[in-house]
Amino acid sequence: MIWLLEGKEFGAIASLSLLSYIEGLPTERDRALFGICLYTTARVNEACSLHTADVYGTDGRVRDRITFRRATTKGKQETRSVPVSPELRNLLEGYRSDRPYLFPGRWGRGHICPESADAILRAAFKRLGIEGASTHSFRRTAITWMHNERVPIKHIQSISGHKSLSALQRYIDVTEKDKEMAVATLSFR
Repeated sequence: MIWLLEGKEFGAIASLSLLSYIEGLPTERDRALFGICLYTTARVNEACSLHTADVYGTDGRVRDRITFRRATTKGKQETRSVPVSPELRNLLEGYRSDRPYLFPGRWGRGHICPESADAILRAAFKRLGIEGASTHSFRRTAITWMHNERVPIKHIQSISGHKSLSALQRYIDVTEKDKEMAVATLSFR
């Protein structure tokens, strides 16, 4: 089960099985695009701006790591490299681009714009009956998921590209159940 979390921004927590998420997106391209957002914590503009060579080797195989170039990251401060999970590899193996950009724009020039990606995702969420989610939900979900799985915060920061821990911590959602579990650890006998 994949949880798309947007509690702080929309006051909603939408749950969605990965199968429904994949079926809700109409093309292999869309599944690859939003799979990158979910499995690498990429911002939608970073995923849209990927070059084919950032994801696939010259032999056409999915690389072991995706490279997010400095010029396309927020703040344009540094390039980052994120390992490709088995789930993401499966999505990427189902999609191929013969253009310089992994996700070409409408007429094959440049890359798909983030606004178009947002419209595609909103239509998919509408078909699935999901409210309160956005392209940024994938980033927040991945960060919260890793945190809940006890991944060290510095590792998450390295993957997400956040410059400060305080900025990263704003992405970590805390549920009522999380608070109950935290309080339940307080036993002083």
